[in-house]
Amino acid sequence: MNIKKLGKLALPYLVWMLVLVGIPLLMMLLLSFLRTNGFNLVNAEWTLDHWGRLFGDSAVIVAFKNSLLYALVATVVCFLIGYPMAYIVARSPFSNKLVILVLTIIPMWSNSLLRNAALRNILSEQNILNDLLSRIGLSFVWSVNSPAVAITIGLVLTYLPFMILPIYTVIEKLDESLLEASMDLGANPLRTFFKVTFPLSLKGVMTGIIMVFLPCFSGFAIQKILGKGNVVVLGSMIENSYIYNINFVSMLSIVILLLIFGAMFAVNKFDKEGATLI
Repeated sequence: MNIKKLGKLALPYLVWMLVLVGIPLLMMLLLSFLRTNGFNLVNAEWTLDHWGRLFGDSAVIVAFKNSLLYALVATVVCFLIGYPMAYIVARSPFSNKLVILVLTIIPMWSNSLLRNAALRNILSEQNILNDLLSRIGLSFVWSVNSPAVAITIGLVLTYLPFMILPIYTVIEKLDESLLEASMDLGANPLRTFFKVTFPLSLKGVMTGIIMVFLPCFSGFAIQKILGKGNVVVLGSMIENSYIYNINFVSMLSIVILLLIFGAMFAVNKFDKEGATLI
């Protein structure tokens, strides 16, 4: 079977992608420039008002700032925790490192909504841990009253594996001869790390940053659950507005998609060899 015949086998997939992805995206782009009654295009009017709200509406600006702030903080914390974990596992003498990685991603196998609902209970004053301790005669009441701290904890616990895995993959694939050459030239382990290991692992770092930042920026479930509905982000604006203002929601969705496509382009540009693939 030659390459041309193999290419024909991908035709049904391309048709489905066009129907299920391409057409809805074009529809959203069109709606973002129209004033309509829902999806009814009868008597639709062209307008840039929805795009003007992106920088002129104070509520949108606040939501954008909140989304950006939580995403940045969560990404930085994930990097500070994830890089040492990935480095320790990759450079450890364990024969089966896959077991450690599986233990890292096991929480991802459970439902994210249930996991964060349980976390909300643990972080509240009347939580299950305090109840269990009170039953055995111990008193240790603690809680996290700051929604910002609770949301950051939830984002980090949810997306930390997305930081660990690409960094681990790159460090695991490093050429040992480069590290040995650095040591032979008189560099100590710390200097070898900053001059050789870390620069060569930047592909994994960049991939991890993008894989953590994007869902933190575009998501809203964790912010809604742990922020108890009091924190407004772009995702929650889309959730609350899509019923009565589909045009405004389409505009916000296009903005998020542009960021996602830009991030995908950056990953492809930064990691052409696929070094972060496991």
